[in-house]
Amino acid sequence: MAKRSLTPFLWFLFGGGGMVSAMLFPVHILLFGLAFPLGMLEAPGYEWLHALVVHPITRLYLFVFILLPLFHAAHRIRYTAYDLFRVQPSLHQPIAVVCYGAALAGTLAAGYTLLTIS
Repeated sequence: MAKRSLTPFLWFLFGGGGMVSAMLFPVHILLFGLAFPLGMLEAPGYEWLHALVVHPITRLYLFVFILLPLFHAAHRIRYTAYDLFRVQPSLHQPIAVVCYGAALAGTLAAGYTLLTIS
């Protein structure tokens, strides 16, 4: 049996992260970075946001909202390092481990934080 590659899965995470970054980040930036602070919209209170964040569907949304862009960034940084610094093939695997390991660590930290919010 042939060894299977993780490449298709990593490209899936890259594409999903690009979609989240392009479609959802601007909405969050507009709301929480401009509209609420500048008074264009009435900002929700702490109690309302807390009730929203402790809901399981919102936690899942936030987890995906964090997970996919982290892996998108890891993939982009990995291939940028290969191209920009002309990395030797012997260093490709350590760079991949560092990039995806950092994305995994960020994902685990986000998951832990979202699970422990009470």
